[in-house]
Amino acid sequence: MIDAIAWKFQIGAQWVQLPEKYGNWRGVYNRLRMWSADGTWERVFTALVAQADADEELNWVVSVDSTIVRAHQHAAGARKKGPRPTSRTTTPSAGPVAD
Repeated sequence: MIDAIAWKFQIGAQWVQLPEKYGNWRGVYNRLRMWSADGTWERVFTALVAQADADEELNWVVSVDSTIVRAHQHAAGARKKGPRPTSRTTTPSAGPVAD
């Protein structure tokens, strides 16, 4: 089951493309959803991290290359319907005129 889930996320394929050797894709998908909902994956991850830390095999170095992280122009607040109209000048109302 874990191999099937790992295969799906490593390859990036759709669930229906899961090889037959892993069984029915719906069963694998449902098991993944159940384990995610009941916290099984979180407990497994926590235990693995604790074991790796105890064995001094854990290295917390993280590298992020911002040159490959791009946001769409609309994510930065750009208008979707062209440039903003310029401010209109305020014209006085047609009230009484001072003599």
